[in-house]
Amino acid sequence: MIIQKLKNHLALQYGLFLAVGLLSACGTSKSIKTPANAQETGIWLTTPDQKSLLAKQPTGLEFSATQAAQAAAFIEVNEKQTYQSIDGFGYTLTGGSATLINKLPEAQKAALLQELFSTTNNGIGVSYLRISIGASDLSAEPFSYNDLPSGQTDPDQAKFTISKEQEDLLPVLKRIVAINPAIKIMGSPWSPPTWMKDNNSFKGGSLKPEYYASYAKYFVKYIHAMKAEGITIDAITIQNEPLHPGNVPSMYMEAKDQAIFIKTALGPAFKAAGIKTKIILYDHNADRPDYPISILKDPEANKYVDGSAFHLYGGKIEALSQVHEAFPDKNLYFTEQWVGGPSNFPEDLKWHVSTLIIGATRNWSRNVLEWNLAADPAYKPHTVGGCTTCLGAITIAPKVSRNVAYYIIGHASKFVPAGSVRIASNLVENLDNVAFKRKDGKTVLIAVNTGKESKTFSIKHQGKTATATLPAAAVATYVW
Repeated sequence: MIIQKLKNHLALQYGLFLAVGLLSACGTSKSIKTPANAQETGIWLTTPDQKSLLAKQPTGLEFSATQAAQAAAFIEVNEKQTYQSIDGFGYTLTGGSATLINKLPEAQKAALLQELFSTTNNGIGVSYLRISIGASDLSAEPFSYNDLPSGQTDPDQAKFTISKEQEDLLPVLKRIVAINPAIKIMGSPWSPPTWMKDNNSFKGGSLKPEYYASYAKYFVKYIHAMKAEGITIDAITIQNEPLHPGNVPSMYMEAKDQAIFIKTALGPAFKAAGIKTKIILYDHNADRPDYPISILKDPEANKYVDGSAFHLYGGKIEALSQVHEAFPDKNLYFTEQWVGGPSNFPEDLKWHVSTLIIGATRNWSRNVLEWNLAADPAYKPHTVGGCTTCLGAITIAPKVSRNVAYYIIGHASKFVPAGSVRIASNLVENLDNVAFKRKDGKTVLIAVNTGKESKTFSIKHQGKTATATLPAAAVATYVW
């Protein structure tokens, strides 16, 4: 994963050391100006120079039925043309993220969790989390929920336990669910127990076919164990990055093997146990849409599958639409993208909002998740062999500071709650955008100026027009 990520984002890792989080570590902290609650209308702006960070502007949009368009460029928002419903925006709460958050002093921890997961006061309303089933590479060390001494096996999963998660992950998740009971949580494994693999290692290797049924039972036990702790797992992916066996932990799984595992083991096991948790395919780069498509073409696997998940360390975001066109009845998810540290704030802000918040949702994704929620100033914790430069959305040092991914997600999560529906809006040169209709009737437009000059444009909606100006490389969320 690391090599792929570095290749794809090398162009973004240049320039000044602009990460907001590390400024805070030097004693400088930037405050965020947000509304008293997300029901307000107005304009919220983030600029590349960071002088405005998700800050509400003094004047909002003024729509008029009589005024003509004030600019040659215009975005027309059409709520009569609808697309997919939105499940949420958020992050991966890695094991390392949970550890850093859980070790904060009580008052600081409570305030941070409110800020991240509430929509009131300073909250950005994160509504979707991905967590690792066992360790990810941003855990302090690799582990599974059934680690055994060399030579031992446990096909019945009698020794399965999530007790390690009692240390940090579960205490943090329980507090998050108390703040936002409707939050959706996705679980993804980086590796099964090593005794199930053909190389007996956390790194690489493949799942032995004789353990397919046992691994399906592992997933069932996981969902039941988390439910017993008050945590509902809305969805699982079969394997994080199944075509990248070089991470620690990781596992290689070809599409044909994933199809067999789903139709012969996991799907029937979920059905027999009455589990409603969604089964989601792939969970890897957009350069291989053939992977999920080939599985969905298998009717026996297809009937158990909710949809497919993607990352973008390779390929183009438009590949999601290719999968949608092949199987329009199946859902799409965008589950991971890193920011490499040290961040180039202007370029990372522009690319991630344009390509993911806007691009993924315009290509049918029901969610957008940035990679790790939190790290320390040295990008720790991580496994030996895991990601050494993954910048968290927040840096905990132990003071909390906010980095570019905080604002990338915040521009959507605070204003586009789960249940919102994407609606039509036209693209304008240097003005990428996406529009949503919320359940409360309000309309949300997220736009980024990808050009080098400030851009004035008109917004047309229901026969009325308003004029707005967006600085170069800036992001704005408009709510009316």
